[in-house]
Amino acid sequence: MEKDQTDFLTEAEAAERTAPLAEKLRPQTLEELRGQPKLVAPNSLLSQMIASGEYHSFILWGPPGTGKTTIARIIEKSSPHRFVQFSAVLSGINDVKAVMKDAQYAHRHRNQRTIIFIDEIHRFNKAQQDAFLPYVESGSVILIGATTENPSFEVIPALLSRCHVFVLDMLAEEDLRAIIARGFAELALEEDPDVTGWLAGLSGGDARRALNQLELLEPYLRANPHPDLKELAKVLEKKTLFYDKDREEHYNLISALHKSLRGSDPQAGLYWLARMLEAGEDPRYLVRRLIRFASEDVGLADPNALTQAIAAKEALLFIGMPEASTALAQLVVYLATAPKSNALYTAYGAAAEDARQTSHYGVPLHIRNAPTKLMKDLDYGKDYQYDHDFENKYRYQKYFPDQMEEKDYYTPGEFGFEKEIAKRIAWWLKLRQNKDK
Repeated sequence: MEKDQTDFLTEAEAAERTAPLAEKLRPQTLEELRGQPKLVAPNSLLSQMIASGEYHSFILWGPPGTGKTTIARIIEKSSPHRFVQFSAVLSGINDVKAVMKDAQYAHRHRNQRTIIFIDEIHRFNKAQQDAFLPYVESGSVILIGATTENPSFEVIPALLSRCHVFVLDMLAEEDLRAIIARGFAELALEEDPDVTGWLAGLSGGDARRALNQLELLEPYLRANPHPDLKELAKVLEKKTLFYDKDREEHYNLISALHKSLRGSDPQAGLYWLARMLEAGEDPRYLVRRLIRFASEDVGLADPNALTQAIAAKEALLFIGMPEASTALAQLVVYLATAPKSNALYTAYGAAAEDARQTSHYGVPLHIRNAPTKLMKDLDYGKDYQYDHDFENKYRYQKYFPDQMEEKDYYTPGEFGFEKEIAKRIAWWLKLRQNKDK
């Protein structure tokens, strides 16, 4: 039987042939890196580090697809030091400690320093970041972190003070056009300037995204090198939905979790939570969604739900994963078994719609702020009734804009604490009705 040509490729050659377009076109030197002229200038600190092989710990901060990982790869190829890379998304505190011990051993017994590249370092919690400090201070570890988040907020001060921060800029359209042109050449496609410009604008300064989109469109551009851009946009939308199965499953799973909690099923809620956590989902994403659920689906039926959700967020940030998994499980069970109300959700939606339609309406004069004499002369705050001066600490006044009728956006539900809120609203309404008596 005749063998396929790929049977004779080395593992590296096969990997290169099947690599995504963005990986194939990854710059191999600083000179090839586009969009960061100050960072890669011959006299820049980064260039001097790479040329001399003398490195100090630093952090690469910039938007996605601007060259952070590329710089780390260039250093890996050119540096005489050991190089270890791992992702903050997939690594826990035990992984960090193991790498640190290996680095310490290499430094003490072989006089060899270790460069550790941490992608998405902002995802490490404070305890995990603390674990690096003694090794960075001793010189056994040179830390290179990459982050899309402001390191001032996401990296602990003690570690940040020991690192230089290199800032990468979002790629300009000119740079993106040049990168996309290389993509056309790599794919042996006829380049259409309109398509190149459209992809450059669509990518939001992200070179990887631009090349990924070009690669998705390859079959269509091969068949029609000069397509209508509106039709191409439709093709890209459909192709992305089909291609990106993991993202679709991601949304399916969070939908299952959300609806299990709304349906007051703590057992199913725990299952879907575990499915996402064990698959490597970012726990901060989950806790954000659960905080939203606490207001959207529980609301004032149980005001403590939001407190529980914020407490789970703090537990996650304080102790990290996997220890915080039980805090998230506690929150899931609490939310699933809490009384439900979407009254706040629907109330805000109605108020927001009115706000968009009436944003040109002025604030009534009697409830305007009047800090200056001129404002008072213009009747700002005139005839305002200070509620504390009246019986029951209440005096009816109209607070809506003069051009609007008063409206009832929020109607409390029948369960939990909203029963008490309904009584309070009824009491205020009775006082209002008796205002002229």
